[in-house]
Amino acid sequence: MTKPVEELILPDDIHYYEEHTWVKTEDNLVKVGISDFAQDNLGSIIFIELPNVGESFSKGDEFGQAESAKTVSALYMPISGEIVAINSLLEETPQTVNESPYGGGWMIVVKPSNLDEVASLLTKNKYIDLIK
Repeated sequence: MTKPVEELILPDDIHYYEEHTWVKTEDNLVKVGISDFAQDNLGSIIFIELPNVGESFSKGDEFGQAESAKTVSALYMPISGEIVAINSLLEETPQTVNESPYGGGWMIVVKPSNLDEVASLLTKNKYIDLIK
């Protein structure tokens, strides 16, 4: 890990998945991206592969990949559901994930099969315990 845990940006108002993705609920939809911890460990992201709108995934399924100069890393669904939007800006500017993992670097919007799955995800403090 490059940054100490204390220097990572980990917002309180989102939930985290143990595979280093996050979710933020907005009007019965869920926005998904990767955590600051994940982008920091990947290094400079040079390519993001995202699914197509309309595809459905179960929690834990691989939904795409992030490629950096160091490695290619699978992206895992933190919640089951259908993809209703993707951040197509990441095709041209994948480094946005490094610069703003919770803002402009979001990846997909999901219509959850069961919104209650969000409650099974990690809070900020539990995620910190996981990555320490």
